[in-house]
Amino acid sequence: MEESLTKTLVFQLQSGDERLLSEAYHEARWVYNQTIQLAKDGMDWDDISPRLEDEADLVKNTTQRIVAKALDALQQSYDRDDYNTPSHEKTRPYPLRMNFTEGYNLSLKDDRIHYRISAKPYNPVKGTLRGAPDNLKLLEQALESDDWRVGTAEAMTRNGNHELHVNVTHLEATVQDKHDAQTVVGVDINEDCVALSALREDDIVDSMVIDYPEIKKERHRYFTMRKRMQHAGQTAFDRVFEDKEERYVHDQLHQLSRRIVEWVQQFESPLVVFEDLKHMRDSIDYGTQMNRRLHSLPFHKLRSFVAYKAAFEGIPSDEIDPAYTSQTCSFTGCEHTARSNRRKKRFKCNACGRQDHADRNAAVNIAKKGLEKLNRNVPALNTLPTVRKLRRQASGCVNQPTVTHATVRGHQADGRMGVSD
Repeated sequence: MEESLTKTLVFQLQSGDERLLSEAYHEARWVYNQTIQLAKDGMDWDDISPRLEDEADLVKNTTQRIVAKALDALQQSYDRDDYNTPSHEKTRPYPLRMNFTEGYNLSLKDDRIHYRISAKPYNPVKGTLRGAPDNLKLLEQALESDDWRVGTAEAMTRNGNHELHVNVTHLEATVQDKHDAQTVVGVDINEDCVALSALREDDIVDSMVIDYPEIKKERHRYFTMRKRMQHAGQTAFDRVFEDKEERYVHDQLHQLSRRIVEWVQQFESPLVVFEDLKHMRDSIDYGTQMNRRLHSLPFHKLRSFVAYKAAFEGIPSDEIDPAYTSQTCSFTGCEHTARSNRRKKRFKCNACGRQDHADRNAAVNIAKKGLEKLNRNVPALNTLPTVRKLRRQASGCVNQPTVTHATVRGHQADGRMGVSD
């Protein structure tokens, strides 16, 4: 079954009444908690919204949307046999969920997108949106084109900033159902490269590693310049350099994501599978310098670019549990898992002795988990094709692979299966 192409665009709210928005978030939290409490007390779900619409200090449409979201979360927990049941004692501010032209409105004027949020009855918050250039351009297109529909939005606070998350849907473009996929492409995103591996139920189809060391190098250069200016007391230039770095990385990731999707398109009915890294930051503590490098990596941005561009080609995406994908030998019959299997970019299994590019090995494991999640058979992998390693900025293979003969199954490096970096 095909699905409509929907994208969530994230913007920052400028020149708004922060006090009024904060009060509205807390009122939304009260509506959410009351909804969960009344449902648990046995009230008919159809009666909850009319009751809270009269009691809450929010516009009725916003109250309806918050109630619907709370009940949906409760229904999902019931479908999972009461696993992770929502609490009715939420303490943090809760997002304002609104319908376009009812709870919020957007308009184009003076080359800017202006917003109007009905935070409370007869007391709107007005201002302009700030965000990534491509997001602003797409939203402008959605507001002006009949091919797009602007849908629900959520106003929320994140990292001390007020944001507006807007859903836009292309009425013509559709995305294939992931359960109809014939080829699963595992994507392993790293600090200086991305590894791709395409698997079907019968065998591995192809694999590739795309290097982009220039992004890491340029980001470190900007970081060094900002630190020097801070030591010199010239903090006024911080934002200027931060904007330059953001624009550079943004452009590079767009080019990289385009290259990835072009590679994925060659396969029959592909599904792109990523690692679920939502809680990665909570578990990382490798010291000040390494924490800074890892916490600031644009993993989510690259993933969103790839998923979005793939969706425009009708290609769905999914995510899997990332546990041990980089430490497990991808060979069938071995699958030995140990942290010592990986040393930088080299993967050498302590059990079977196989060597591989560490990120390609991880991408194969991601693809295998993607097949398992679809309840498909995982192919028996006893050999892997030679890694093809590309530099993104070049038109060809300028960073030669360790093994230079033809990329075919069964070729080995120095008597070992696979290839070392």
